[in-house]
Amino acid sequence: MSDVIKEKCKLLRLAYVADLYEKIPFENTEQYLMELLQKEIELREIAKGERLIKKAKFMNEKELEDYQWGDHIHLPPNLDRESLESLSFIKEKENVILTGAPGTGKSHLATALGRKACRNGYEVRFYRIADLIELLERSWTEGRYQLIRNRFNKVDMVILDEMGYVPFSKDGAELLFQLISDWYERKSLVITSNLEFSQWNKIFVDARLTAALVDRVIHHAHILSFTGDSYRVKHALSNR
Repeated sequence: MSDVIKEKCKLLRLAYVADLYEKIPFENTEQYLMELLQKEIELREIAKGERLIKKAKFMNEKELEDYQWGDHIHLPPNLDRESLESLSFIKEKENVILTGAPGTGKSHLATALGRKACRNGYEVRFYRIADLIELLERSWTEGRYQLIRNRFNKVDMVILDEMGYVPFSKDGAELLFQLISDWYERKSLVITSNLEFSQWNKIFVDARLTAALVDRVIHHAHILSFTGDSYRVKHALSNR
């Protein structure tokens, strides 16, 4: 009988019912069916979240539950921790900019927000900015730039990590600017940077392009600043 049930569940595309139906306590028909279907829905959502996490291509598995909040993180007046973790900024197509010295937790927080967004059903993409620039330049040379732009059509949130560590070529900066212009007021950007906005001209060779890019990025943006010493340095010193 179990094989017959599995086959019918497969035909109905019920991925979990065949494994669950014997585990749900029975009080009455309506209660049993409701709990069985609810469990199917919950497990589907979990599986969908894990698929979205895989597609996002995060560099690590950092989670909000592991994040160490502290006085070194300065939030803007219109944003608190609860609001940030609720991901309401994605629904509003707002950006989150994390600036400060290396090792102060910016990438961890960006990744953790991205992983939670995936579990909430949002399409997310994670890039180290240098890797994205390399991809854009290569795709332009190979005549595939439009295909790369199209990859983001259904994406809700883009994380650009490590802005400012490596300067860009003029072509790379212009290609990135075109992408960010595409995303303006249509997607949420989360950017981590070790540079203040006034220093972004160090990585973008064109002053006018830099000003236009910053203008698009900071419009509808929540800017968080990180101060203090690097976690990695402090951890290494404490181990010594």
